[in-house]
Amino acid sequence: MNPIDRNHVRVTGNPAGQPMMFAHGFGCDQNMWRLVAPVFESAYSVICFDHVGAGNSDINAYDSARYSSLDGYATDVLEICAALDLTDVIFIGHSVSSIIGALAAIREPTQFAKLVMVGPSARYIDDPAAQYIGGFSVTDIDELLASLASNYLGWSAAMAPVIIGNPDRPELGHELTESFCRTDPDIAADFAQVTFLSDNRDDLRKVTTPTLVLQCKSDVIAPVCVGEYVAEKIPNSKLVILDATGHCPHLSAPHDTAAAIAEFIGERSSN
Repeated sequence: MNPIDRNHVRVTGNPAGQPMMFAHGFGCDQNMWRLVAPVFESAYSVICFDHVGAGNSDINAYDSARYSSLDGYATDVLEICAALDLTDVIFIGHSVSSIIGALAAIREPTQFAKLVMVGPSARYIDDPAAQYIGGFSVTDIDELLASLASNYLGWSAAMAPVIIGNPDRPELGHELTESFCRTDPDIAADFAQVTFLSDNRDDLRKVTTPTLVLQCKSDVIAPVCVGEYVAEKIPNSKLVILDATGHCPHLSAPHDTAAAIAEFIGERSSN
């Protein structure tokens, strides 16, 4: 299947510019980047897409075996790159897509120039034996997955404001709820399992691409200690903590998010 149609790929910006690929997180779609991606269109070729099951992707392309791990989603990223003949890609991934981008870069390191991880987590579940804090207990995740599977729309309405983390701006929670509603519930349940049960801690040290870890100062999904862990384990990485709250700074603090990305990728031209 053509990955351009499968993932509803949209290319905007400067056709001659270095490619910037924006990947959305769980329950979201490419529209979530609308406040950040256009900032780069004058100089860069901007690529946005929907993971299969989200937004305007081709739901018929969903294969439970292929997408039983994050590697399947990483394969999609690499197939989009191949279809568009992209090289020297700057990959910006939110949440779980941060790890998806890392897995793609591990497999094809020469394809990527830089990675930007917005609110990443290598493992959501605490691992006391390894003194690792992911932010959730096994019981927390079991309850989250059970709630999501039994009543996806109800879960979305309840969780979106918590994820956004800006109670004084209810419109942001409403927007995230609407994004959740554009995701197929059955596929979302599968993707949640893959997202929240994955353990990619050992993959971090394999990333050779220069990486920016962009972390909010308060995030219930990926606490600061998680961002610090990711940055510590990736050899060539930089941690920036935004003066923002919630798990979606590209919605709640788009100017600061874009500025941090611009500063990081600008280092490339000055080296």
